[in-house]
Amino acid sequence: MKKAQLAVIMTCFNRRSTTVSCLRALHQQKNSVEFDVYLTDDGSSDGTADAVKKEFPAVNILQGNGNLYWVGGMRLAFASSIKKDYDYYLWLNDDTILEADAIERLFLANQKISEQTDKDLIVVGTTKDIFTGIASYGGSIKSQKWYSNKFDFLGCTQYLEECDTFFGNCVLISRNVVQKVGNIDPAFIHSMGDTDYGLRAKKKNCSIWVAPGYVGTCSKNSVSNSWVDTKLSVLERLKKAIHIKAFPLKSWTVFCRRHSGLFWFIYWILPYLRAVIGYRNLAASPTFVEEVEKQRTTITD
Repeated sequence: MKKAQLAVIMTCFNRRSTTVSCLRALHQQKNSVEFDVYLTDDGSSDGTADAVKKEFPAVNILQGNGNLYWVGGMRLAFASSIKKDYDYYLWLNDDTILEADAIERLFLANQKISEQTDKDLIVVGTTKDIFTGIASYGGSIKSQKWYSNKFDFLGCTQYLEECDTFFGNCVLISRNVVQKVGNIDPAFIHSMGDTDYGLRAKKKNCSIWVAPGYVGTCSKNSVSNSWVDTKLSVLERLKKAIHIKAFPLKSWTVFCRRHSGLFWFIYWILPYLRAVIGYRNLAASPTFVEEVEKQRTTITD
């Protein structure tokens, strides 16, 4: 049986040792998982590209201009790989250290789900914080509260569980999904591009599932010095709220108009209001959402 062709999509900026560590873990995957790596080096000045070329000469390195951020870097690498029409694409953050069987388990999960649905699939891997052991990134579900447009982080799951969208740290996407959804939307710069991709995939009748267990480690973002850090002044919080890495005005407008329904403007203004009035402690989550328990769709056998 022919092995599936896999492209690994990554972007990096001035994190040489982190990026190399990620690639080492990737290249130590069990059962001879075969893949090609497409890595955008967004103008790193710390020798990241040279270090990668030296240790992993087969990696396809694309050069950025230093202003691509996460979405731009991933878009560039993704676009290059799509030209080769792979069977699957794995989004992988360069600060994610995979377990040795991570990719194998993602494919096994994909196969298991495929036996029970004919929908095109995305399989999300959950990571944990290397210091605390607490779940950090993975799948998310839309809040069931009528007044909320928040996406709640599922955390680590015991079984295969369906979700609404995802954080793009470790995500396996099938060719058919890519043919339907395309690339990450350039309307986004650093944040929201992954969440938007998952939501657009769902609208096109694709199915998103979280693989059980952890696929690796990825440290969480700190609330400290962020737009929800109440130790900062109101003006500082508001400036950070509209920053490229949070809720830049144009990108956030696109997201809300696309995914928040008729009353999108109410949801649009919320992060800016919260930045002004202060917000409760959300340190348990890297993206300022809380883990919740709710009725989920699961596959146990």
